[in-house]
Amino acid sequence: MTTIPKTQKVILFEETSQDLSVLQYKDFPVPEISADEILIKNKYAGVNFIEAYFRSGLYPSKTPYVLGREASGVVVAKGDNVTKFKVGDKVAYLSPSTFAQYTKVDGTTGIRILKLKDDASEEDLKLFGSVLVQALTALTFVYEPYNVKSGDFILIHAAAGGVGQLLTQLAASKGAKVIATASTDAKLQIAKELGASFLINSSTEDIVEKVKEFTNGVGVNAVYDGIGKATFEASFESLAPKGTFVSFGNASGAVPPFSISRLAPKNIAILRPQLFGYTNTPETWEKYSKELLGLLSDGKLKFSITKVYSLKDYPKAAQELESRATTGKLTLEIPQ
Repeated sequence: MTTIPKTQKVILFEETSQDLSVLQYKDFPVPEISADEILIKNKYAGVNFIEAYFRSGLYPSKTPYVLGREASGVVVAKGDNVTKFKVGDKVAYLSPSTFAQYTKVDGTTGIRILKLKDDASEEDLKLFGSVLVQALTALTFVYEPYNVKSGDFILIHAAAGGVGQLLTQLAASKGAKVIATASTDAKLQIAKELGASFLINSSTEDIVEKVKEFTNGVGVNAVYDGIGKATFEASFESLAPKGTFVSFGNASGAVPPFSISRLAPKNIAILRPQLFGYTNTPETWEKYSKELLGLLSDGKLKFSITKVYSLKDYPKAAQELESRATTGKLTLEIPQ
């Protein structure tokens, strides 16, 4: 039987700041589980931009706040009411507080926990501890806020980033003509290899002008914008009549307030969705997680982990991610 310690190593902050210096790698109590919960010993945890929003104070948090949104690992304890999981199960899951050696989650519903095969390898744990947030975001977004259709023009910002690469592949696989933006030609080449039909270098080219050129002046059916403040106006102006604006990130800062009447001239729809709203029932979780497993196992969805850091080095990973110097996914290896 696994001995569970009283304390563990985590990454947390106790005060909010844009500065990375508030991040701490320190000892923290191992959570105690209720009858409905399981305790997971984490192995890998994916790095996502949302952590910067909590650290900066853009999103509210209660301090001390342990960072993290996804991980993989092994169940080491379970409550009496848990029947879907047993000690020893290998799992990947979505939850707060995963930049830690141990995380507790509800084990009675099975929502947002993916049971892996008993013989899941180290590489499997790395993949599934890193892929869920971004891949399920992309997968739900090409159906739910806007159902991408064959022949659509779809504008995807930061197309060489983690979510951007996945959105590009999924939209292209549905027959859409993807217009990809990125800050360098090297990043655009990645997007092209993943299925983008048109490329825009956001550092040197005017996004709206190029979109109008590619669409014969009509605009795009939908735009996926995870950058936020810096690209909002370009995204808005790039939409065709009855177009859909899917705003899902604030990498450059929060979108400032705007008048809803701006939507009227072209009958534009604007949404600010998040993954959790689309996977909040056992049925929706099973639907999208099974589809993701199929896409990955069939090789129809490429997912690139570009760098693995140790948990203590998360500030280095955050610096790299927030400077927009990355492509693909950054991941943390949790000390055992």
